[in-house]
Amino acid sequence: MPDIVRAALVQAKWTGDTASMVDAHEQHARAAAAQGARIIGFQEVFNAPYFCQVQEDQHHRWAEAVPDGPTVQRMCALARELSMVIVVPVFEIDGPGFHYNTAAVIDADGSYLGKYRKHHLPHLPGFWEKYYFRPGNLGWPVFDTAAGRVGVYICYDRHFPEGWRALGLAGAQIVYNPSATSRGLSSYLWKLEQPAAAVANEYFIAAINRVGVEEYGDNDFYGTSYFVDPYGRFVGEPASDTDEELLVRDLDLGIIDEVRRTWAFYRDRRPDAYEPLTRP
Repeated sequence: MPDIVRAALVQAKWTGDTASMVDAHEQHARAAAAQGARIIGFQEVFNAPYFCQVQEDQHHRWAEAVPDGPTVQRMCALARELSMVIVVPVFEIDGPGFHYNTAAVIDADGSYLGKYRKHHLPHLPGFWEKYYFRPGNLGWPVFDTAAGRVGVYICYDRHFPEGWRALGLAGAQIVYNPSATSRGLSSYLWKLEQPAAAVANEYFIAAINRVGVEEYGDNDFYGTSYFVDPYGRFVGEPASDTDEELLVRDLDLGIIDEVRRTWAFYRDRRPDAYEPLTRP
């Protein structure tokens, strides 16, 4: 596999219904493939509004099975057609009462590789996620894809360093971080946390945020999605803070080995001293 991987991400405005939202993302994927992208990732629960701004039972209707639901199956077919890896965040149902904030990872041949379930769930005004989701229970998998070793960490997870490190220890080269974060709450952290995590764990991060105000609340999702390299440098300019946008960037995975030789953070870890960190 070549060191240079052309990668894409999409920040999108809610269209008003699932069918048109999925159509729009399919068109973004086709545009990215036309530019030579080998991998693309979408925003948190990409095929729905960010319904967690309210606590209403009707919003369980957005849930579907992973991988057998219609959205993931459609994305498997699209990945196969475009020969592109796709990271697909959706609201997952895994039996009555078992709901998760999930991202499926699909390889470039259309095969479903597995899923990540969000571990850390916020529960505060505008982000009532514990009403809808159970905490993730599948660990921090890293998937061998045609575009490299790919991991996922979802939105609120980004405030917790342990998962970032688990992905690095499992060999992640690119971590997609699909999000739905609003202006004013923690926006000043947006360009701080993921670059810091990329440095600490020495891999690339694709930070994706929604954009716009949606129908179920006042959250103003500010976009500003970006790719960041293991030195903590933005790869090209971040996306707009007001408009839908497709970003396509070249990621030099060779930098990972370079950084890990220069900044030998993995060599100098002290897991023998960290036991108190996991005590209840």
